[in-house]
Amino acid sequence: MSSSEIRVLIADDQEMVRTGFALILGAQPGIEVVGEAADGAECVELARRLRPDVCLVDVRMPRLDGLEVTRALAGPGVADPLRVVIVTTFDMDDYLYGALRGGASGFLLKDAGPGLLVEAVRAAARGDALVSPAVTVRLLERLRAAPGHPGPAPGTGAGGEPPVSGRELEVVRLVARGRTNQEIADELFISLSTVKTHLVSVQAKLSLRNRVEIAAWAWETGAVG
Repeated sequence: MSSSEIRVLIADDQEMVRTGFALILGAQPGIEVVGEAADGAECVELARRLRPDVCLVDVRMPRLDGLEVTRALAGPGVADPLRVVIVTTFDMDDYLYGALRGGASGFLLKDAGPGLLVEAVRAAARGDALVSPAVTVRLLERLRAAPGHPGPAPGTGAGGEPPVSGRELEVVRLVARGRTNQEIADELFISLSTVKTHLVSVQAKLSLRNRVEIAAWAWETGAVG
């Protein structure tokens, strides 16, 4: 195996789904499926032992569900978190708010297609995140109305951090719409490196860990309508 290969663990209680994902990913250059788990507890055990680059995790599984798995592998209290991509059906979004706050690196619908599956794995492996546009609009918009989860006003951090700039807010809004960095650069007529600089700045100012949390913040605070 090349040291540059992305090592993936697949967790789903349906053997057919695991097999399908393994065939799709295994056929891609630079990706290797190193393990499969049929339930959440097995996923946590294998992930801690194998230390894959990306864990592809179903939401509903026996013993531990995807939300619990995400918290165990990528939660705020985890010393050396792994990258978890949640895979769900369209009607399972009640679980995803918790997964978002639990440290998930991406969200994918099971019927999104092979291309998005591969893209989500590659994005997570490089420290980025892919959020299916359908999930972004359907799920994250609900965060504004979620009881008990008030967000800071647009442009301010939860602890009084410096406000984000107008350009940073433009970038944040496009992230919340599911745009990639390249798409943001093209739409705002700025360089790819400038987009990345803005995202790093936003994360620092608002104490956010990744672009998924940036998207959540944008929807929670009403920065995106």
